[in-house]
Amino acid sequence: MAFKDLREYIALLEEKKDLRRITVPVSSDLEISQIADRVVKSDGPALLFENVEGYDMPLVINLFGSRRRIEWALGVNDLEDLGDKVRKLLGLLDGPPPGLVDKVKTIGQLMGINKAQPKIVSKAPCQEEVFIGEAVDLGTIPALKCWPNDAGCFITLPLVISRDPETGRRNVGTYRMQVYDSRTTGMHWQTHKVGARHFRSGEEKNLDRLDVAVALGGDPVTVWAGSLPVPPDMDEIVVSGIIRGESVHMVRCKTVDLEVPAHSEIVLEGYVIPGEVQTEGPFGDHTGYYSPAADYPVFHVTALTRRKDPIYPSIVVGRPPSEDFFMGKASERLMLPALQLTLPEIIDVNMPSEGVFHNLLLVSIKKEYPGHARKVMSALWGLGLVMLAKAIIVLDHDVDVQNLSEVAWRVTANIDPASDIVISEGPVDDLDHASKNYGYGSKMGLDATSKGKLDGRDREWPDDITMDNQIINLVEKRWEEYGI
Repeated sequence: MAFKDLREYIALLEEKKDLRRITVPVSSDLEISQIADRVVKSDGPALLFENVEGYDMPLVINLFGSRRRIEWALGVNDLEDLGDKVRKLLGLLDGPPPGLVDKVKTIGQLMGINKAQPKIVSKAPCQEEVFIGEAVDLGTIPALKCWPNDAGCFITLPLVISRDPETGRRNVGTYRMQVYDSRTTGMHWQTHKVGARHFRSGEEKNLDRLDVAVALGGDPVTVWAGSLPVPPDMDEIVVSGIIRGESVHMVRCKTVDLEVPAHSEIVLEGYVIPGEVQTEGPFGDHTGYYSPAADYPVFHVTALTRRKDPIYPSIVVGRPPSEDFFMGKASERLMLPALQLTLPEIIDVNMPSEGVFHNLLLVSIKKEYPGHARKVMSALWGLGLVMLAKAIIVLDHDVDVQNLSEVAWRVTANIDPASDIVISEGPVDDLDHASKNYGYGSKMGLDATSKGKLDGRDREWPDDITMDNQIINLVEKRWEEYGI
């Protein structure tokens, strides 16, 4: 069974002895950030701060900051199970199977997907207390100042909900929000994000306002789903329902025409005005560097609704690995089957923490023809947000791309720099500080596959050094005899 809300997940973490309650007074100004960063980098537990100085509201952090916790949160025994769920779903796209038994199974799976559609409810825990207009006070939320040069306090784990002004399709994304005052925040909609597209569409249509809602807390799958790099036409709430195996309960907002997860802890309702921007940042970002101040939309809060005793969820990003790495690793495993649907030669991918998602993509392929590695690079640079990958390294099918030591060995041994490095240009992440121009720069592809006659090479490629299996088994059998 899926978790109903954040509280059920916290209860599980306590049962697993993977959550610590901190009862002493702790400051939301840098202190909590330092504690959380130290804990996540030492594979420590989730943290529930019950006494945040100046606030009546407890704060929970590091909910997803280990592989075991992200697996518990998503209800899987292993992150690879996420890919299996997607493969089953993609298999339905091929049409009904021929056998009667298989057809019945397929119908059952389709009904399961239908049950994953969001369910609208009339009453919700997130609306137990309602504050509208001048009664709204964002100062009651213990938003963190994470790093010394941050421009202020930031809400860092929100589900930001908006609708496409043209199609009406919902988008849910995780975008940081700088708190300006008691009723306004920044809305960090980066250029390539769907929320930014909605904002630009609102400008083109000369809309007076664009409704936005922000959910804080909720069941862990839905909280995580906001960070998924899914196609713009795919509803993250439906994706959450599919992974959970049951629908996400949604409730209509009080002051805007949107729905939010009913079991959220806190909800901010409001709007942005197309064309209105304000300086946001700097902010210590997941790249390990400060992202500079820049102009972003302003979120005007019209209502704050919440549970009677809300728990504020937060996250700290910075020099990797941070909590967001584990959330991203789960996304990587979920998206692999979709990549393989387009590029079936792909065996595996890895976006290591050191590459902060968009700086480095490792991919292993079954190479079949000349230029195959370059074809894969080009195809990946044309797929959704993978277009932002600054460096793509292509390796052979038998290379474990999750093993960075093996990858480093293969890359340095296999590349001939003059012929195996590809330089291209295109969109880069807004947070990329190395490009000469904002949002546009160069990219590098490395063909680190083995080379042979297929690649027009006359020189013989050497075999890997491997021990005979018979000797390996013999040594394994006699190991205790050696007394080592």
